[in-house]
Amino acid sequence: MSEDLTTKRCVPCEGGVAALGEGEVCELLPQVPGWRVEGGRLRRELRFRDFVALIAFVNRVAALAEAEGHHPDFCVHYDRLDFQVWTHAIDGLSENDFVLAAKIEALPRE
Repeated sequence: MSEDLTTKRCVPCEGGVAALGEGEVCELLPQVPGWRVEGGRLRRELRFRDFVALIAFVNRVAALAEAEGHHPDFCVHYDRLDFQVWTHAIDGLSENDFVLAAKIEALPRE
């Protein structure tokens, strides 16, 4: 799992596999700076100069999520964007979540 996460692709998950264990999560978490694990989900808060900049970023995230076939939950608060990422089919974290988080981090914010 040491390969750069931004070079990987999310793979379909229909369930039937175990969520990542604590050791695997601890190995992957440093590869997504600014993200934290809380309640079995990856979480991140981002701030923007204004609502327009935030929505432009959300649109880039939406295009990325569609391309990856893996979609984050997020909440918009004028200049703050709160993310939650987890694999719904297994109700926990998978490598897909870390891949998506790494790719979100790589998107331009302005």
